[in-house]
Amino acid sequence: MELEGFEGHKSGFVSIIGKPNAGKSTLLNKILGHKLSIATPKAQTTRHRIFGIDSGEDYQVVFSDTPGLIRPKYKLHHRMMDFIGNSLEDADLIVLLIAVNETFPEEDLLGLAAKTHIPKILVINKIDAVKESKVFKRMEELKEKVEFVEAVPISALNGTNVDLLKELIIKYLPDGPPYFDKEQISDRPERFFIGEIIREKLFLLLQQEIPYSTEVEIDNFEEEENLIRIEATIHTERNTQKGMIIGKGGQMLKKIGTLARKDIEEFLGKKVFLKLYVKISAGWKNNNQYLKGFGYQ
Repeated sequence: MELEGFEGHKSGFVSIIGKPNAGKSTLLNKILGHKLSIATPKAQTTRHRIFGIDSGEDYQVVFSDTPGLIRPKYKLHHRMMDFIGNSLEDADLIVLLIAVNETFPEEDLLGLAAKTHIPKILVINKIDAVKESKVFKRMEELKEKVEFVEAVPISALNGTNVDLLKELIIKYLPDGPPYFDKEQISDRPERFFIGEIIREKLFLLLQQEIPYSTEVEIDNFEEEENLIRIEATIHTERNTQKGMIIGKGGQMLKKIGTLARKDIEEFLGKKVFLKLYVKISAGWKNNNQYLKGFGYQ
């Protein structure tokens, strides 16, 4: 990389990895100062690799928010795990995020981290939920298993020590030019985030396995002078699921649309007309053609 003229300007790619529901998306949103990745109390909400770009006068950090590490059951899961592998291949630094009250087995995650020689920062999240003694005990246990350049306890939700973490991340990045325009906040187009906002509402409003069987596709995005018209299809696997998404008299679909429209208007800064459809796409989680169409490349 050509460094002339960029001495003292830090830039690089930082991969945030962790188990499902560790708080990766919440952390990225807090660092960026605005909501980029969807975050819900349910595990496995994040399915794609999302670049969040944090720029300052003398730095640019390109964060990769990745799906939580799981053992795949479907082709969809394999594609999701590929996103993690890809993020490690081009990372300059890894943030290994572990919730202090983690209940998922973490051997796979620690094994993945131990295999790479990329510098790693251990971040213990959700420290507001437990006593301080447990936080430091967990940190010491994990530091014995993997070599870290730093270890930081944080609360991504409350912002505790997030500024400190950001300082440490910038410290360990190499000198170099920015990879993106300093005004850019992500590599993803608006359509992607609109689909994610709708999908977030499915996770928040629907119960049991239904949100995990859904995917959102933006069919039409038409920008007028004072209004943006959006049409989107919610894909699901079975007729019973379709019925629950629509709800009695269409009330659930209306509720999903109303909540999504408000967030989309805030995201786009413009009035939105949102029309939602529901379609049965049986077996889409194991269908290569569907997965490619939904962006799982």
